[in-house]
Amino acid sequence: MNSGVDHMKKLREENPLIHCMTNIVVANFQANGLLALGASPIMADAFEEAADIAALSSCTLLNIGTLDASKMEAMIEAGKSANKHGKPVILDPVGAGATPFRKRAVERLLQHVDVMLIRGNAGEIAALANAEWTAKGVDAGEGTADIASVAKELARQHRCLVAVTGETDVVTDGKTTIRITGGHPLMTRVTGAGCLLSAVCGAFLAIDPDHAKHGVAAALAFYKKAGEWAAARAEGPGDFPLHLLNALSALNGQSIDSSQIQLEEAWT
Repeated sequence: MNSGVDHMKKLREENPLIHCMTNIVVANFQANGLLALGASPIMADAFEEAADIAALSSCTLLNIGTLDASKMEAMIEAGKSANKHGKPVILDPVGAGATPFRKRAVERLLQHVDVMLIRGNAGEIAALANAEWTAKGVDAGEGTADIASVAKELARQHRCLVAVTGETDVVTDGKTTIRITGGHPLMTRVTGAGCLLSAVCGAFLAIDPDHAKHGVAAALAFYKKAGEWAAARAEGPGDFPLHLLNALSALNGQSIDSSQIQLEEAWT
């Protein structure tokens, strides 16, 4: 597996441009997080420029958090353009199980766009796989399904990577599974931490798409360490986002502990 040092050094040298088609709740936090990390954000939702922006960007992120019909068409246009130009596409299915509209939107995006990574919480991933789960709006909720197995099946179905983030993160290509430990509960107490993580995954994928699974695992491990660093300095959820941005800037690949990342070759 490529080291975290290599990923962070390369990311900050290349300063990849990340096209974020995202939701109004998190756009500013996401953009600042990418800048702190060493990437460059561009927030562009208009149909008229979606294909052009995706073509010149290093990666495109499709986040359905505050989706509407016009943004949906723009996302499809951007995704197709990114595919045409060989650029990675990430899908963040925010609240996919909350309403039929969101579920249909994700299904349509996956029908028209080849995504490299689906990144969501357990409730979102379970909803996409029609697994037994009770989601709570955009929160993870709870259920009895083996979420790692659900993620593997979803990855096989769509021939992409699937990352399920939570207390322990899971990333799988449908064959092997990597589990990532760490993080802090404060990461669940602020809006946008998961959405920013999807953008961070996009930055890691942009600089090394040929080793996508390991790049995503490194991104997840780095982000968990950033959460720990920020929580150690924060008084609570009010100033945690500020410290998280500082952590993304201050930390490097050496912050990743190899014991965080566990490869499970034999999972079925």
